[in-house]
Amino acid sequence: MVPLADKEIFDEDDFSGESRVYINRDVLSAHYIPETLLHRDKEIEKIKRVLIPALRNQRPNNLFIYGKTGVGKTCCVKYLMEKIDAQKKNVKMIYTNCRIYNSQYKIIQKIAETISPELSKQGLQISHMYEEILKWINENETILIAVLDEVDMIKDLNELMYTLIRANDELKKGAVSVVGITNNAMFQRKLDPRSKSSLCETEIVFHTYDALQLAEILDQRAKIGIKTNMITDSAIKLNAAIAAAESGDARYALKLLLKACDIVDERGIGIIDEHEIEIARKSVDEDIAIEIINTLPQQQQMVLYAAAMLNIGGGKYAKLDGKIDDGALMSGELYEKYCSACEKYHFKPRSARWYRQYLSDLEMLGLITMVESGAGVRGHTRFIKMTYPAHIIKEIIEKIYGA
Repeated sequence: MVPLADKEIFDEDDFSGESRVYINRDVLSAHYIPETLLHRDKEIEKIKRVLIPALRNQRPNNLFIYGKTGVGKTCCVKYLMEKIDAQKKNVKMIYTNCRIYNSQYKIIQKIAETISPELSKQGLQISHMYEEILKWINENETILIAVLDEVDMIKDLNELMYTLIRANDELKKGAVSVVGITNNAMFQRKLDPRSKSSLCETEIVFHTYDALQLAEILDQRAKIGIKTNMITDSAIKLNAAIAAAESGDARYALKLLLKACDIVDERGIGIIDEHEIEIARKSVDEDIAIEIINTLPQQQQMVLYAAAMLNIGGGKYAKLDGKIDDGALMSGELYEKYCSACEKYHFKPRSARWYRQYLSDLEMLGLITMVESGAGVRGHTRFIKMTYPAHIIKEIIEKIYGA
C-alpha cells in the first residue's frame, strides 16, 4: 500500500472531469441572483419606490423588511442594489450580514473600510471611523444606504441606530438611510421608543411562496443549472410541495434540489427523480437543524435543550385527563427545566416574560410548535412540541457546550 504522503491526493480527472448533472452548480445556491426574480414583482416595486429618492440625491425613508427565512427578502434587496449601482449615481449601498457583524463597532468598521480600505486597521476608535464616514459622505455628496441583514442579531442595536440616525443632523451634504432585513416579527420590541419612531418609516412584509410558485422557481434554476433530461417534472413538483408544506421557503427548496443533484452526481448513474428528492429530504432536514441551532442565541439554545431533555426523560407532571398529546410539554414545566439547563451551563436564566419570547422565536424558526390548552385541561397553559428529534437536538447543543 502506497503511503498517503507519497502519492498524489488529487489526479487530473478530479480537475477535468465533467459533471453528469450540472451545467452550473452555483445556480442552485440560495445566494445566486437570477436575472429575473419570479413572484416578487410587487415587493421589488415597493422597495424600489422607497429607494428612488436616493437617485434624485434625496434621503430615502428608512425601510424595514419582514418575512420568514427563504422568502426572497435578501435576494430582492441585492437585486436592486445591482440595479442602483448600475445607474452610476452618488448612491452607495453597503450590505452587512449582521449574524457575522453583530455589534455597532463591527458594522461601523465594515462601512468605514468599504468606503476607505485604509480604515480597515484594527483598533481604530469608533468615533474616528464615524467621523471619517461623515467626511466621505460630505465630500462626495453621497446618499449612503446601510443594508443590515438579520438586523435583530445586533447586540447593541439601539446604540447603532442612534449613531446612524444622528449622522443626518451632522451632514451638510448627502445623507444616511437604513434598510433592515429580519425574519423576527417581534424585532421592534428591541428598539427603544426614540429609535422606533425615527427608524420604522416604511415597512414591507414578504409572504411565503406556495407550491406552484416554488415549482416555477425551481424549474427556472434547473433550466440554467442542470443538464437536459437529468431531472423529471415530478421531482420538481415533489420538491416544491415538500418546501411549501414546510413553510414556503425557497432556500429550503433549493437546498433540497441541490442535495438530490449531488446524490446523483456522486453516484454516477441515474437521474433526479422523486426517490432522490425523498432521500435528500432526510439529509437536508438534519443539516438545517444543525445550522439553525448552532447560530441561536445562548438563551434560546437553553430552552431548546431543556425541551429535548424533557422529551427524552419524560415530564414529572402526569398527563391531565388524557388530553395532552404524546410528546407535548407543559410550558410551566419546560420553564423549570430551562432554569436547570442554564444552571448546568452557568448561564443566568431570564424571566418568564423573556422565556415566552424565546418560545415564540423558536416557533417562528420551525424548531417547535405551540398550542393553547383547550377544553378538558385544568387551568390555562401552552403545550410545546418539538419538530426535530429530541436526541439530535440534545447532541447538537451538548457538542456546542460540552456534555
